[in-house]
Amino acid sequence: MLIGIDASRANRSHKTGTEWYSYHLIRELAKLDKDNQYILYTDTPLTGGMADLNEGNRDGTPPVDAKGFQIIKSPHHNFRAKVLKWSHRFFWTQGRLSLEMIRHAPDVLFVPAHTLPLIHPKKSVVTIHDIGFKRQEGLYNKARLGYKGRFFDSLVKVLTGGRYRATHLDYLEWSTLFALEQAAKVITISEFSKKEIIDVYQAKPEKLAVVYNGYDQEIYHPVTDEGLIVETLNKYGISRPYVFYVGRLEKKKNTARLIEAFALLKNEHQSLNHKLVLVGDASFGYDQIRMVVHQYGISDDVILTGWVEEADMPVIFSAATAFIFPSHYEGFGIPLLQAMACGTPIVASSAASIPEIAGEAAWYFDPTNTEEMAEKITDVILSQDLRQELLDAAKEQIKQFSWQRAARETLTVLESLK
Repeated sequence: MLIGIDASRANRSHKTGTEWYSYHLIRELAKLDKDNQYILYTDTPLTGGMADLNEGNRDGTPPVDAKGFQIIKSPHHNFRAKVLKWSHRFFWTQGRLSLEMIRHAPDVLFVPAHTLPLIHPKKSVVTIHDIGFKRQEGLYNKARLGYKGRFFDSLVKVLTGGRYRATHLDYLEWSTLFALEQAAKVITISEFSKKEIIDVYQAKPEKLAVVYNGYDQEIYHPVTDEGLIVETLNKYGISRPYVFYVGRLEKKKNTARLIEAFALLKNEHQSLNHKLVLVGDASFGYDQIRMVVHQYGISDDVILTGWVEEADMPVIFSAATAFIFPSHYEGFGIPLLQAMACGTPIVASSAASIPEIAGEAAWYFDPTNTEEMAEKITDVILSQDLRQELLDAAKEQIKQFSWQRAARETLTVLESLK
């Protein structure tokens, strides 16, 4: 069987949850499956761990031949890559990938990141990670998508009978509905997300398969090398002690309220000299985050590192007093696994899928209650017994999750379409 995979997100240099999901799943499928043939579709030439599925440390970018094929390495020599060039900035999936499906469709197409191309094989599988945009609409970017001006927006409205506009939010809504209608199977990443999709879209339960995410077991483990810790923290301007958050700095992640809770904590416990470290790229709502830091006068206590190299993240986890996960809505939350693997106590929102994934390994708060958030963070900072209790629970909870397991279960879904 020839399985095609959209590897465009897995190939991005700055990866967050969805991109890492695609990246690790492809690499584990390459290790696991020696029977099927694979082709990776990408908008730009594959590099690093996508170009070398054996070790992941290949230097440079392998050449692309005249037909668009790129020579990549894989454990069983059954993976090829095809670079699908597209002259426009937007709509590579709906434009160029659709054209490829007309000309050279695989037996099964797997899209790990939500958006199925307009033209696709009957046997297509899509991962819908969550539908937070539906439940928490006000927390998502409503800006226009694609080309500037009213013409494109008007065109989309005409083509969709006035149902949609050319905005990020409407594209999420359309692509979700399209995937649920057109895909042969839909993978989602938690029982919570499955229930949400059924409740909101009346999707058929038998069409949905739950496959939990994993984490990178090669790099996420406790780091005790003090020299490495000092070197890494200095690299990003981080000083101990600190609590921290990792993810996009945006509204839906509730980052502004986390800063408010931290300001309250510092005001009520002035003897605590902890910093708040925020790791991640700026996104929708970032201006509000900067404003809150300024408003509470805690600029010296809040460290904004920007994007951090993945290899440095286990050090930042390991050196932290606690990891804070304040999100309003999550389909899964891979950083929860990373914290458990590194031996970092978790203080987390009780919303959405988070309790399903973290189990008893987190100290929970209501994400809408600033005072409770501050209180629960303080509890973990001050109580060694509580931190140890959370860490003991984490050692058991983390056993449920791995990319190897995710790949096995994903392959079962793909092969069910033979």
